[in-house]
Amino acid sequence: MNEVIKAIKSRRSVRKYSSEQLKREDLDAIIDAGLHAPSAHNQQSWHFTVIQNKELIDEINSAGKKVGISHEDELIQKIVGDPNRNMFYNAPTLVVVSGKDGAMMPREDCAAATQNMLIAAESIGVGSCWNGMVNFAFQGEDRLTLIKKMELPEGYTPYYGFTLGYSEQKGGNPPKRKEGTVTYL
Repeated sequence: MNEVIKAIKSRRSVRKYSSEQLKREDLDAIIDAGLHAPSAHNQQSWHFTVIQNKELIDEINSAGKKVGISHEDELIQKIVGDPNRNMFYNAPTLVVVSGKDGAMMPREDCAAATQNMLIAAESIGVGSCWNGMVNFAFQGEDRLTLIKKMELPEGYTPYYGFTLGYSEQKGGNPPKRKEGTVTYL
């Protein structure tokens, strides 16, 4: 099987990580894959904030949980309401993907870059988990403080986050794919 397709099909969300920090060459390869994602009008409207500072990751976790507790979805409330649960699964690295305000399609550009990085991580044996709840941290009262600590350039909005680290869990089988989602004409 083609190696790219193999990486796409074998990637699983990792929720149990080793405490070992990523090797710099692994991290650089993953980030570079994001920089090579497609983007609307080639604006490359993303900014990646790579956080390997445990205290800052914990702050983002706490800020996100404070906002997420009032979310309308009961499962999200349950997840963030558990005081022993870390939204980032104690991963040693968190990447926050932000989009340039006023760009043509910053959210889509950031999603494409995120997917590239998740597939790249899988291809080199690094575990990852796309995390939508990171966005809660940037909706609350701690938003500006966190953005400042992240050194996010002015004019960017955080959209996505994902964790990276060396997995301590087995891959597992893929969930069954939904039927009826493709039409050939």
